[in-house]
Amino acid sequence: MRPQLQFPLMLVALVGFMAALALLFILVQVGLVTLAFAKLGLSPAQGFALLFATLLGSGVNIPVVRTGLLVRRPVLRGFTSFGQLRMAAETELVPQTIAVNLGGCVIPCLLCLSLVSRMGAPAGLLLATGAVTGLCYALARPLPGRGIAVPVLLPPLATALAALLLAPPELTAPVAYVAGTLGTLVGADLLHLATPRTRRALDAPVLSIGGAGTFDGIFITGIVAVLLA
Repeated sequence: MRPQLQFPLMLVALVGFMAALALLFILVQVGLVTLAFAKLGLSPAQGFALLFATLLGSGVNIPVVRTGLLVRRPVLRGFTSFGQLRMAAETELVPQTIAVNLGGCVIPCLLCLSLVSRMGAPAGLLLATGAVTGLCYALARPLPGRGIAVPVLLPPLATALAALLLAPPELTAPVAYVAGTLGTLVGADLLHLATPRTRRALDAPVLSIGGAGTFDGIFITGIVAVLLA
């Protein structure tokens, strides 16, 4: 009888341990993000609100312009067969739209604008942003149907190094965030989406600036670069 009692207890203990581990991971992640925002001059409440708004806004794409291309979009259509409603997967041609992602583009750009208004635009910021832009442009890869993918580790490391080398010590954190965020947005998204060849290769109804494949890159580059700077 004892083994039968131990197994459920071990299972409950294992589930509890995994839940605690997941909670600890989330708390550490949130703590690191709020620490990064604190280095930018934001209070813990402001940092948490910004983090929440960024994650919530990652699912919101604001249409800006149509590219003039027609792409296929999968749809489900219903039809009646032997008196029963059935569904079939089909495709339809729709105009391709370029949008901006609220969490991956609009909110980070507003924070960058606020930081630049406080510190100005020193030469180190311009040089660092240009360097990150060139690096992200070279590393970014369009993935058909998914978006533009950016490596996770190299851009934030390069951004932090550029900020440490080019910015005054008191400005390394804001320079790292602005250079990492704008450099990834411009290098990975804007410069690639500006070419018809890339827009056709992506073959997606909505091309989101700061969304899909680059959201993680923009978010992680900005935050990690600040922590390292």
